[in-house]
Amino acid sequence: MNLSLDISDTDLVGLRTRLQHRLDRKTKPLGSLGSIESLALQIGLILRSEQPALVRPQLVVFAGDHGLAARGVSAYPSDVTWQMVENFLAGGAAVNVLARQHGLALTVIDAGVRHDFAPRPGLLDRKIAAGTADAFEGPAMSEAQCLLAVRAGREVVRELPGNALLLGEMGIGNTSSAALLMARLAGEPIERCIGRGTGLDDTGLLRKLAVLRGVLERHPRAVGPLQALSAFGGFEIAMLVGAVLQGVEDRRVVVVDGFITGAAVLVAQQMVSAVVSGCVFSHRSDEAGHALMLQGLGVKPLLDLGLRLGEGSGAALAWPLLESAVRLLREMASFESAGVVTGDDGTSQPAEGGAAA
Repeated sequence: MNLSLDISDTDLVGLRTRLQHRLDRKTKPLGSLGSIESLALQIGLILRSEQPALVRPQLVVFAGDHGLAARGVSAYPSDVTWQMVENFLAGGAAVNVLARQHGLALTVIDAGVRHDFAPRPGLLDRKIAAGTADAFEGPAMSEAQCLLAVRAGREVVRELPGNALLLGEMGIGNTSSAALLMARLAGEPIERCIGRGTGLDDTGLLRKLAVLRGVLERHPRAVGPLQALSAFGGFEIAMLVGAVLQGVEDRRVVVVDGFITGAAVLVAQQMVSAVVSGCVFSHRSDEAGHALMLQGLGVKPLLDLGLRLGEGSGAALAWPLLESAVRLLREMASFESAGVVTGDDGTSQPAEGGAAA
């Protein structure tokens, strides 16, 4: 499997200059749209266009179960994974509401749920196994299973239309896998990486910490990105890694949700360092380690709303900001086209009869 990613392009320097010039010449004070300007610039670079448009956005939710969940690292039992998948397919979850609101095509991927689903529209069966193994006892996935899952994530994205990919997940216990990946790959103490997940109380949080410390001790040699991914799981995170790699390689705008999808980006980034430039980070979640993860990746999220739901809900909530950014870049008048004069410092000045900005 080819996991290389070449997004080098000598024309990008010129494109960046042209995009920045377009933004600076819009009828506004320099930089006055703040992070929206940075977002418009990033999307233009990803799509290689001075007038980018977001076409047929795809929201993909990868679901899988975790053997480690049996050790009480989550406030909910593993059965909630398949029950929530059924809820997605019935259209009743938060992510369904947001997808309908914003016109996002929603696809649910069974990456490794411990349940057999009846075939139906909106569901893709890419099950590797009925949940990962218990990472406390051994690797969550074999190397072969891990590579198969990464490849499956790539294939899912290759089959999707559009130029924008919003990523979500579902899997009881997957905040533990994400915390383990962060601790090992980012070199952070595990106590700085874990949070309450689905709502653990203080006793549950201490239990989770003890379990995860034991898992890290069990796998001292799982130091590379694929080694750590195999050791700590899960199938849905491995498929997310493949989805991120393929999405960036296809020059799609990849919108990252929260802590778990961020962990997938962390793995992908250690495989191919250019990955992060192709990703838009939708929000900073309320999961304790997420702010530290974003800081380590060197990125700034669009939103900070105290979310900790997952499902791709944060990516969907941030989606209108991406649409606004590209519309402003394409449709907002320039000083020249609007006949507005500028001052020496480049800021707008009121035309005759107009009001000061």
